[in-house]
Amino acid sequence: MISIVLMGLAAGLGTLLGAFLVTCCGHLRPPTLSLLLGFAAGVMASVIIFDLLPSSLNYGSFIFTLAGFLAGIGLMFILDLLLNLLYPANLRGKGYLKMGYLIAAGIALHDLPEGLAIAAGFAAAEKLGPLLVLAIGVHNIPEGMVCAAPLRAGGYSASKVLLVNILISLVTPLGVLMGLLLVQASSFFIGALLSFAAGAMAYIVLHELVPESRRHSRFLADLGMLCGFFLIFGLHFIV
Repeated sequence: MISIVLMGLAAGLGTLLGAFLVTCCGHLRPPTLSLLLGFAAGVMASVIIFDLLPSSLNYGSFIFTLAGFLAGIGLMFILDLLLNLLYPANLRGKGYLKMGYLIAAGIALHDLPEGLAIAAGFAAAEKLGPLLVLAIGVHNIPEGMVCAAPLRAGGYSASKVLLVNILISLVTPLGVLMGLLLVQASSFFIGALLSFAAGAMAYIVLHELVPESRRHSRFLADLGMLCGFFLIFGLHFIV
């Protein structure tokens, strides 16, 4: 069990690696930010379409997937309202911090069922578990970049950005541990988490990332979206 949890940790640390790459870039200029936020939107949209929703449907019914999806949107809407009170957009940089927190929450919600999926993979077939670890680890690298970019733009130091992503990275092995303990539990539960994460991430993409990425450069934002979308799409043929 310990070795499987450690493999889940290795997959989760992909998020930290992505954040580290962003912090190495130093100050993010507006065009770079548009590209990165557009890239973030593309990555998250691709994960929703090609990973979360199909997997949720495999575990449960359409109605149940839809209910989880709407619940995820609702949670992000409430969290958005609360963060608006703490970080009004008219304060310099605070809008980016709010966006960064929302993305961090969405990725964490996404990483928990990923950990469950790793545990289920090891339980289902000997080769499936390691393949899922590799795939999820690679997916987590651009997600770490997604989370780090708005936090840096909002004024967070590199150390604070990395700390946030360390905490996010720990969610995947936590999901693995939960999955191993609940391996006999109903797949209904895993499907609910997957659709819930999809709804949360969809809210972030449509309400935060797409509008903000296009504020400085629509061309670079759209270019980033296409790159992010097809990166995740292409990974399905590699890993």
